[in-house]
Amino acid sequence: MTTVLLIIHLFVTLALIGVVLIQRSEGGGLGIGSSQGMGSFMSGRGTANLLTRTTAILATVFMALSLTLALMNRGTTGVGVGRSLLESQSPASAPGPAAPLPAAPQGPSVPTN
Repeated sequence: MTTVLLIIHLFVTLALIGVVLIQRSEGGGLGIGSSQGMGSFMSGRGTANLLTRTTAILATVFMALSLTLALMNRGTTGVGVGRSLLESQSPASAPGPAAPLPAAPQGPSVPTN
């Protein structure tokens, strides 16, 4: 389920980026959203209204998918997954360094009588 939502989220994100880039801005932008961009199908104002509505709808879907994915991932636990960086172990509860091993005898041992 999460994989399907992530793929849909990716497509919505790419569509939102595309729609925002197509819109005509005061600086010119890509300029595709002008009255010439749609040919004689729509006027400049109609194109702007369509792109504004499309941006609002895609932004709403993007936010809803983001919240849904965040809520679905909230209950997962694992090694480093779904954990906060602030929930790390305190130094007092962390295991200390291991005790050094006793040194092995050097060379042959000579028995003393």
